[in-house]
Amino acid sequence: MAYQAELAAQCDELVTAVTNIPENHKHRNIYREFVLRSLREHSFLRTNQFEVADRLKGLEERFRVVGRDALADAFRQRLDALEPHWNHTSPDVLHFILELADQPAQKSKLTDLDLLKEPEEEPQPTLTWREIAREDGWKHERDIWRINDWAPDSSDEEEIDVRSVASAESVTSASSVDERIQRTALDLAFKPQGEKELQQLADSLAWRYEHRAEGENGSLEKTTISTLLLVREVLFMLGGLETTMFDAKCNPSMGYQLAGVSSEAYQALVTSFAECGRKLTPLRVFAKGREQSPLLQVFQDSVQKALRTFDMDLATIQGRFVAIKEDVVVSPVGILTELRPKLKPLYALADIVRQLQEERNPHAFRYLELLYDAVGMAQLQGHNATYELLGSIFLDCFQVYLKPIRMWMEEGRLLPGDRTFFVSESPTKLPLPQIWQSQFNLLRTPEGNLHAPRFLKPAISRIFNAGKSIVVLKHMKQDAATSKYRATVEPKMDFEAVCSGDVEFAPFSELFGAAFQAWIQSKHHTAAATLRELLYSSYGLSRGLDTLEKVYLMSDGASSTAFTSAIFRHLDNLSSSWKDRFTLTEIAQEAFSSSVDGYRIFAQVDPRALTHSAIASRSSVRLSLPLIRVGCRLNWPVQIVVPEEGIRAYQTIFTFLLQIRRAVYLLQHAVRDFHPTSLDARGQMATYYLLRTKLLWFCNVILTYLTTLVLAPQTARLRSDLRDAADVDDMITAHSEFTRRIINESCLGVKLQPIRECILDILDLAIKVQDVQRVEMVRLTEEEQEVQRLSVMSSPYKSPSKKKRGILGLRSPRGKKADEEDEDGDGDIGGDSVRGRNSSSSAKPHHVLLKEMLGDFERYLRFVAGGLRGVARASKDEAATRWDLLAEMLETGIKE
Repeated sequence: MAYQAELAAQCDELVTAVTNIPENHKHRNIYREFVLRSLREHSFLRTNQFEVADRLKGLEERFRVVGRDALADAFRQRLDALEPHWNHTSPDVLHFILELADQPAQKSKLTDLDLLKEPEEEPQPTLTWREIAREDGWKHERDIWRINDWAPDSSDEEEIDVRSVASAESVTSASSVDERIQRTALDLAFKPQGEKELQQLADSLAWRYEHRAEGENGSLEKTTISTLLLVREVLFMLGGLETTMFDAKCNPSMGYQLAGVSSEAYQALVTSFAECGRKLTPLRVFAKGREQSPLLQVFQDSVQKALRTFDMDLATIQGRFVAIKEDVVVSPVGILTELRPKLKPLYALADIVRQLQEERNPHAFRYLELLYDAVGMAQLQGHNATYELLGSIFLDCFQVYLKPIRMWMEEGRLLPGDRTFFVSESPTKLPLPQIWQSQFNLLRTPEGNLHAPRFLKPAISRIFNAGKSIVVLKHMKQDAATSKYRATVEPKMDFEAVCSGDVEFAPFSELFGAAFQAWIQSKHHTAAATLRELLYSSYGLSRGLDTLEKVYLMSDGASSTAFTSAIFRHLDNLSSSWKDRFTLTEIAQEAFSSSVDGYRIFAQVDPRALTHSAIASRSSVRLSLPLIRVGCRLNWPVQIVVPEEGIRAYQTIFTFLLQIRRAVYLLQHAVRDFHPTSLDARGQMATYYLLRTKLLWFCNVILTYLTTLVLAPQTARLRSDLRDAADVDDMITAHSEFTRRIINESCLGVKLQPIRECILDILDLAIKVQDVQRVEMVRLTEEEQEVQRLSVMSSPYKSPSKKKRGILGLRSPRGKKADEEDEDGDGDIGGDSVRGRNSSSSAKPHHVLLKEMLGDFERYLRFVAGGLRGVARASKDEAATRWDLLAEMLETGIKE
C-alpha cells in the first residue's frame, strides 16, 4: 500500500506539472486515473541490470583499447563513487544515459568535467575605517579626530588627538560586541525620569504575553483588549506592518475580545478590517518586488506613491491618538468609515495588480489596458477619487510608453531589443522602393492581433506612417526637414491637461482620444506634408503619373497609334523582329519621344512568345499581344506610391487596349479599291461590309467606353485623391483603389472573366473576317486576271502594259499593285499564307463563312450585353453603374 500511495502522490505531481490544472478542477481526477491506469497496466519490462553492467564494463575497456586511459580512469572513478548510492532505479538511469551516448570514445573531453565543479567563492574584502575615511574625506578633516576632555581637572585647551584611531583595524573587538548585544531598553531610558514611562510602555504591551487560562468547557479564554489597542493593531495591519492580532495574510486571531462588545460584533468588526487588509496585500507585495521592464517599473513607482499617500493618512489618524490636543472618540467603526473613501481607489488598483498577476505571460503594456478600462468604469460609476487616482497613474505610466513612439515619429529609429513597441524592422536591407512596404512591419500576436494596447489601435497607422515618412526623408537626404520636424512643441499628456475641469462630463475615452490625436498630429502633419511636397516638387510624381497614362493607358492617341501600328506591321509582315526587345524598345522610345523622356521607356517580350509561330501570333489577340511588356523607369520615391502591383494592373489595361487596337487596325486597313463584276461577288462584299461595320462599331464602342467613361474620369479622381491624401500611405491606398476601379470597370476583373473572354472572341472574329476576306479577294483577283488574260489572248490587240494594268485597279488585298508585291517579295502574305491559315474553312463557300461569322457576332454581342446587364443588377460594386451603361451602349447594335 505504501507503494500505491507513493505512486498516487507522484501521479498528482505529474498531472499538476503537465496540465497546470488546480486541485478542485472537475477534470483533474480523470487525468489522474488515466495516468495511474497507464502506469499500472504497462507491458514494458524492467531494464536488465546485468546487461547495463556489461555495457559499462565494455565501454571502459573500449576507452583503454583506443588509448584513452585517462578517460577510462575517470570513468571507473565515477562508477566506484556511484556504488554506495546504488538503488533500484540506477540501472534505468544508466541505460538511458548509454542510449544517449554518441561515440563517447572519440567525442568525450576530460576538460568538460571541470565544468561540474562548483566555483570557489572569493572572500569579500574586509571594510576598514581607513577605507571609509579615505572615501568620505575624513582623513583631511583634522578636527574630527580631536576629542575634548571634559574632565573637571582639564582645561578648555587640552585636547586628545585620536587620529591613531583611524589607523587601527575596523574589526570591533569581541568585548565591545558583547557589550552592545547585552544592552537593553532600560540602558537607553532616561534615568531617573524615563523609568516610569518605560514601565508604562511594558504594561501596555503585557496583553500580548498574558497566559490564557482554560474555561469551563476546556477552551482557552479570550484576552480582553481595549478599543485603543484594537485601533492601533488595525492601523498597523493596514499599513503593512506585523501585528499580534492579524497574521501575514491579514487573518484575525480569535483569541482576543473587545471589552464591552459581544463576540459576534467583535468578530464582524475585525473581519471587516481583515478584508480591507487582504485587498491591499497584492499592492504591498507588488510594491516590494523588483521589475525589469521600464513600463512595469513606472507602474510600481505609481503604486508605491499611492500606498505612501495612504500611509500618510494612517499616520494622521494615529497622530490624533498619540498627540492628543482635544477630546477624541476612539471608535473602530468611525475609523473604518473614515478610511473607506480612501481605500476604494486602492481596491481598484489592487484588482488591476491581481488580474495582472493571474494572467500567464502578460505583455508589458497589459496593465495599461487594464488601467484604461478601470478609469472609464470609475468615471461611469461616478467614483471621482478612483477616477482621479487611476487616471493620473495611467497617464503617468503612458508617458514611458510614449518614449519609443516619440523616437519613432521624430527620428525614425527603434530601440534595439525593445519588444514592447509594435514596430519591427527587417533584419535585411531592402531596395529603396520597398522601404515603405517591407522594411518595417507591425508586430502581431500569434492570434493575429496587433502587439499594441487596444486603445491605441485607431492611431497605429498614423504613428507607423509618421515614422516611415521620417525614414524616407532621411534616405532623401532631407535632414533639414527632419530637424525642423523635431523642433515641434508637443501637447501635454498629463491628467490636468487631458481631463481638465471644464470637460468633466465627457467620457475618458473621448478625452484621451482627442488629446492623443492632437499629440500625434503635432508630429505627423509636418513629416507627411514635407514628404508629399517633395514627391511632387523634387521627384516628379505628376510627371510619373503622366508617363504611366500616356504609355499604359494610351492617353496620347498619336503616340499610342505610332507605337501600336509599328508592332502590327511587323506582325502582318510575319517578321520576327517584333520579338526583339531592342527593336521594341526603339519603337516605344521613338513613338513617345515627343512627350516622354526616351531613356525612361523600355519594352520587351515574354519568352513564352518565342514558342508561337509568326502565323499563329498574327491570327489571334490572345497569343502574342499579352506577352508584350512595356516599362517606365520611375524615381524610387514615386515607386513607393506606384508599387509593382499597380504596374501589373497598368499592364493589364495596356494589353486590353492593345488587343482592341489590333482589331481596329485590321478593320481600318481592309481591302479597298476592288469592285467585282459579278452579282454574287457584289452580294458577298455587301455582307462583308456589313460585318466589318458592326465589328468597327463594337471596337469603337469599347474604346469610347474605356477612354471617356473609365480612364479619363478615374485618372482625374486619382489626381484629386493624391492631393487630398494625408500621408504616403493614403496616397498608396488612393492609387491602389484607382487601379482596382479601372480593372473592374474595364470588365477585366474576376467576376467578368466570361464576358472578357467573349469580347476577345469578337476581336479574334475581326481578324478571322479579314483573313477570310483577303483570301476571297485574292481568288477573285486571280479570276479577273485570268479572264482578262484570256480575253487579251483572243483579241487581235496587244496586251496592255503594266502601267495600264495598274490603272484597271488590279491591286493586292493590302493595297499594293500585284507587280509591286512581286518586286517586294511579300506577295504571298495576302494570298498563299492567308489561304494556308484558313485551309480548314476553305471547304465552305465564302458567303457561308461570312453569314456564320455574322451570326457568331450577333450571338457574342447578345452574350456580352446580357451578361453585363445581369452582373450589374446582381452586384453592389461601384462599377455596376458603368457595366449597366456599357450594356445599354451595346444593346443599340442588337437586332430586334
